[in-house]
Amino acid sequence: MPAANYLRKIDLTHPKYLQTLVENRRIFNLSNCELNIFESYQETYRVPLTFNDFVITSMVRGKKVMHLFNEPSFDYLPGETVIVPANETMVIDFPEAAQHNPTQCIALAVDAQYINNTVDYLNQYYNNDPDTEYDWKLRYNQYHFDNDAEITQLINKLIRVCSSTDKTKNIFADLNLKELLIRLLQSQHLMQVSNEAAELSNKGRLQFVIHFIHENLTEKILINQLCSKAYLSRNAFFKWFRKQFGITPLDYINNERIKLSKQLLAQKNKSIKEIALQCGFSDENYFVRLFKKIEGITPGAYQSCMI
Repeated sequence: MPAANYLRKIDLTHPKYLQTLVENRRIFNLSNCELNIFESYQETYRVPLTFNDFVITSMVRGKKVMHLFNEPSFDYLPGETVIVPANETMVIDFPEAAQHNPTQCIALAVDAQYINNTVDYLNQYYNNDPDTEYDWKLRYNQYHFDNDAEITQLINKLIRVCSSTDKTKNIFADLNLKELLIRLLQSQHLMQVSNEAAELSNKGRLQFVIHFIHENLTEKILINQLCSKAYLSRNAFFKWFRKQFGITPLDYINNERIKLSKQLLAQKNKSIKEIALQCGFSDENYFVRLFKKIEGITPGAYQSCMI
């Protein structure tokens, strides 16, 4: 299924400079990270790859099949990112790679101390509310995910900065890398709170608000209702929500409604208008525009692609 947030294409290595047809590697070293660009040009299987540092990988072209954490294998496609801890071996298949159809993937290996400093920053400055105190750290129960617009933009910037000859590139890479790590941590936090919302709705303010949103996705949800549930003023609620998750309450509601709409579109027994209304959208045209913005494809085209 097409994804909305593809990374920009990176020029392929000229054939005369290829050192191998499987995971040919270009490396760009910076102070706190190392950018690797991998390309494969032939079908092959069970290729191991291990980094000594935490790594953020993101697909640019083609398809891989990943074997990771002794979990079931999964297809790895453009528009997706995987995070892997240091010294964890990825085993990779290239079932479709060919000279005319290469795979291309970037891998950002990040210095451990840099990650620790970023996590310490989050724990120091974000945990000032006892009701929402959270142990900020990288977690690997959620390691494979679709890129959102912000993560795509940041990775694109890092690729451009790391591969440039600008003398100040370490400064710009540092700024973008810190923001990327924080957004990844916030995204994991949001997924964890969302997963806990139903079971732990009385645990705290975060779970209570998220549970209320999930229970009322098909209804009109007013921001003032959420402010009341959180016992916060409107301005304080927006700042609090965005600080915790990196997105606005409205963005979260819309993202969850689009997820619900994809489940309904797969059933193929309802019209786009019916699905829009069932997902809490009173305006079908707004639903279509929002779906295309998030998924990169219209609801009708998405539905026609479903088996």
